[in-house]
Amino acid sequence: MKQNRSIFNYVAVIATVFFLSCSSTNTGTGNKTDVSKTLTEFHDANSKTVLVAAHRGAHMDNFENSLASIYRAIDLGVDIVELDVKTTKDGFLVLMHDSKIDRTTTGTGKVEDLTLAEIRSYKLKAPYGRISKETVPTFEQALKIIKGKIMVDIDMKTDNVKGLVEMVEKTGTNRYVFYFDNDYHQLDAVKKMESSAQIMPRAYSFHMADSAVAKYHPPVVHIDPKFYTEELTEMLRKNNSRVWINALGEADAYIRYGKGEKVLEELLGKGANIIQTDEPKMLLELLRYKGLHK
Repeated sequence: MKQNRSIFNYVAVIATVFFLSCSSTNTGTGNKTDVSKTLTEFHDANSKTVLVAAHRGAHMDNFENSLASIYRAIDLGVDIVELDVKTTKDGFLVLMHDSKIDRTTTGTGKVEDLTLAEIRSYKLKAPYGRISKETVPTFEQALKIIKGKIMVDIDMKTDNVKGLVEMVEKTGTNRYVFYFDNDYHQLDAVKKMESSAQIMPRAYSFHMADSAVAKYHPPVVHIDPKFYTEELTEMLRKNNSRVWINALGEADAYIRYGKGEKVLEELLGKGANIIQTDEPKMLLELLRYKGLHK
């Protein structure tokens, strides 16, 4: 009897070790991003699949614009991560949304007034005082992670277009990234440096969206709810452009508190097919339930 208990205990230990091993290597949903499928969908404006973009990475249980938030997005099966890029005093590209590092790190000061070494002497922080072990990532670090794994929306918070394009070239991530700005001079500069670069212009009216399509032939156009109509989305799809709309703010709050189906009706009702959100996990679960995401 004692021997049987020993065998049972041995089997139990092995099973526990196996479970913990699996848990440590698969912390997500089992739906990790398949970037090859994302790329196919991204370039099919008439696909029924709704793509999900994680705003500043999957950061709600994490730290915004962090490497951890990128890994988490990939683990969840997010299609696109939106990352903000700024330039330090000594010319390095880093992931940072604000002009100052005060809100998202343990330090203070403007990004453009600090060197990379100075910025990286501080840790990332999140609301309510949570401190990360991670420092502010460089753009290069982020691109090396995303290569072959997920697409990136580069939100250009810098006029260092040359640095951005050169880093994308250096890391060989051209096919995985697209450049976003509402300043068309910035987008013109990108296209001048790299004619094949993918861009996402922001439009504030039907006329502006129509002009952006004629000018850039972009794979996606960022629109706002105030001029979101079926006429607009039909025009964009006919020109092979996907339609990007945000769920940020109130829409995300509805998703967060269990009213996501109402949000989807409003966001997708007139034909938008990429949604940017601060709640990628919840949105993905809802879209998969509705058969709108792979």
